[in-house]
Amino acid sequence: MLKIEIEKQLHGSNGEMTLTVNETVNKGDFIVIMGESGAGKSTLIRCLAGLEKASGSIVIEGEVWQDESKTVPIQQRNVGFVFQDYALFDNMSVKENLLFVNTDESLAEELLEMMEIKGLAERNVQFLSGGQKQRVALARALMRRPRLLLMDEPLSALDPRMRHKLSQKIKALHKRFGMTTLMVSHDVNEAKNLADRVWFVEFGELKEYNRTYLEELY
Repeated sequence: MLKIEIEKQLHGSNGEMTLTVNETVNKGDFIVIMGESGAGKSTLIRCLAGLEKASGSIVIEGEVWQDESKTVPIQQRNVGFVFQDYALFDNMSVKENLLFVNTDESLAEELLEMMEIKGLAERNVQFLSGGQKQRVALARALMRRPRLLLMDEPLSALDPRMRHKLSQKIKALHKRFGMTTLMVSHDVNEAKNLADRVWFVEFGELKEYNRTYLEELY
């Protein structure tokens, strides 16, 4: 279980606001976070990862990542983070990017196979397509065997066919590794296909909608 009780002052598209989150996430949940640009979606998952600071507390499975007395750094949070712009090491091959995170060769081979990029293992990542880079980024995040997977619009730059294909892989990997996953997205179909729960962030305020409401809304 992940318990989030945080607040953070932000300057959004509509002016000053307070991102306020008081939510409990069950282990194994897949949550899609939606909302307008500048509403605080990316800030929320960056706070969970330890990339940004907020006031309040974050507790996962009884382990305190943040409270009034301490803040656990990202390196110690066992989080996998997939950035929108991939954030790969351009001076490394595909496999080297994975092994930089974790030297487990067998896990790297398994993920390369699952992501259908085994044939690209020795290729420098700067020569890959956008879809290939995103699969490498996802595989690298999973090399940590994270208890919490966080993704910031990981499919936004891909064409519709690749978006669908990679979303199915994300869903399968989420189940395969038994992770709790939070993904920022603007795509309603992704939310419908992937999410157990859908959060909407509106001017810093988080609201939850069930799948039935989402179908009616769109």
